Amino acid sequence: MSFIKDGATVLFQGDSVTDVYRSREDTTDLGPGYAMMVAAWLAATQPSKRVQFINRGVGGNKTCDLATRWQEDCIDLKPDVVSILVGINDSWRRYDSNDFTSTEAFETNYRRLLDWTKKETSASLVLMEPFLSPVTEDRTAWREDLDPKIHVVRKLAVEYGAILIPLDGIFAAACSHREPAFWCPDGIHPSIPGHGLIARAWMEGTGEYAG
Repeated sequence: MSFIKDGATVLFQGDSVTDVYRSREDTTDLGPGYAMMVAAWLAATQPSKRVQFINRGVGGNKTCDLATRWQEDCIDLKPDVVSILVGINDSWRRYDSNDFTSTEAFETNYRRLLDWTKKETSASLVLMEPFLSPVTEDRTAWREDLDPKIHVVRKLAVEYGAILIPLDGIFAAACSHREPAFWCPDGIHPSIPGHGLIARAWMEGTGEYAG
């Protein structure tokens, strides 16, 4: 049975990795990143399906920021699938702005999003791990903060019956084939191949990939 049904609305939510400078004036714009690649690949391989894809990623967002706009940018859109990729800013802001989000607060914020979605919609959930590529020593040092948050996402995926896309491990494996900067030039924001890696992982994880 296909995960994405004919006529479904698929919502991508998150931070700049999802946003990728999408147009705010054109609400149908998916940006040039993995959201667009998923939509293009599904249309190319399953053209009989009429699926609406929506991107509501916002650069710089943390889990608490998603909560402030969840009604308008999720619930009101009546999605059938909600895909969430968030967490890197919950760690990054600790190091560049001295804005610390504890693992406990991260989990509380994330649970609020999932509980809200479960209560107000019948959407299926896709949770994507935040990830970090070791392009510099300071990025590697962030592991102390990020790794516990990745484990929270894994735990919540099991608890809420979501599909987990294990991006951190996928990027780590990819870095054995090419240098980390090939996939993420700054360790955080994917290159075009990096977005392709995410798109393929999403399609494979949801069972929609036809290679």
